[in-house]
Amino acid sequence: MPDTALSPAEADAFRAKCTTFLDENATGIHLDGAPEERGAARMRFCKKFQAALEDAGLTGITYPVEYGGQGLSREHDQIWREEYAKYPDMTGELTISHGMCLPMTSEYGTHEQKAAYLSDIIAARTVWCQMFSEPGAGSDVASLQTKAERDGDTWVINGQKVWTTLAHLSDYGVIVARTNPEVAKHAGISMFIVPMDTPGVEIRPIHQIDGGEHFNEVFFTDVSIPLENLLGELNNGWNMATAMLMYERVAIGTGTTSGISTSRSDQLIEVAQKNGKITDPVIRQMLMKLREMETTASLVRMRTRAELQAGKTPGPGGSLTKLIATNIGNLYRDLSLEIVGVESMAWGDAAGATWQRLALTGLQMGIAGGTNEIQRNIIGDRVLGLPRDISVDKGVPFKDLKVGTQRN
Repeated sequence: MPDTALSPAEADAFRAKCTTFLDENATGIHLDGAPEERGAARMRFCKKFQAALEDAGLTGITYPVEYGGQGLSREHDQIWREEYAKYPDMTGELTISHGMCLPMTSEYGTHEQKAAYLSDIIAARTVWCQMFSEPGAGSDVASLQTKAERDGDTWVINGQKVWTTLAHLSDYGVIVARTNPEVAKHAGISMFIVPMDTPGVEIRPIHQIDGGEHFNEVFFTDVSIPLENLLGELNNGWNMATAMLMYERVAIGTGTTSGISTSRSDQLIEVAQKNGKITDPVIRQMLMKLREMETTASLVRMRTRAELQAGKTPGPGGSLTKLIATNIGNLYRDLSLEIVGVESMAWGDAAGATWQRLALTGLQMGIAGGTNEIQRNIIGDRVLGLPRDISVDKGVPFKDLKVGTQRN
């Protein structure tokens, strides 16, 4: 990745290229408020946008050319993000694939893995999901029971994952599984790449209260994958999982754009102006609070993105951006219902349904990527240096722990 600074003329030319592309292609994802079949229509918009992005030479801006990127500078990436922030987000369904699986494969994959996968991930020819959580291992991912056992030239995986976003639309998944139950729970975990069409992989939808089926349970029954599908070092999966969770928190907390963004308060101000509630002093005060929080979050995101662009793996500070994003989402939800009023709950058209769906789906922000409580623990422990919580299972071999089905 070149580090030489762009001249003003070069920066202006690249900015114009981005703007021209976005004017033509970033026109929004229009579903008219109607529920769609498990996210398939939205994913088609994302893939179409990403294909156009590839044709324009704007995909994977800082990734090496040999792996499907553009090999451009961090300044190029910053310019793209600044301009993209001014347009509707067209790639939300690719957050996991691009924000988590792509950087993990790029950072920890072998040359062969990067050559095989990165170009297709960048261009969204393939979509990837993340498979961490289990029925008995949510916030405590290290208690996972899904196991991977070596059998000659293959790994055989058995177990269950839950809350896997978009597994049904994914071509590959990154999974953590137990490879050594004889050591402490954090020490015997490894990470693997699993093609989602492998025999023995069964995907079942989780039915949400808003009518969506965005999440899934994924079952693995004697699923065989090649030895070379191990991602990173054997039994180093906890460190890998931690790194991936850091990428996840950055992806959730910072999004795909840069610069100062106050899109949520802008939207609600426009609604309040139309229905006359902009004169309510309490609503005006809350709108100002939302705008202040968005501005502050933008500044934190810019710092986090700058660290990423400098080649640093996300650290515990990613929990801060994720927690901020959750708090903004909570205020936005409550304030939107107050401004929109009864139509957001008892709607007669598609517009009302959109507000209701936003209110329901907004609750997941406090869970995805680790709950708010987990984020506060990480911030307290690893950012502020406060004493850690007491761990009663430290050093105990996993096979001796009473977790999940092992309680019996």
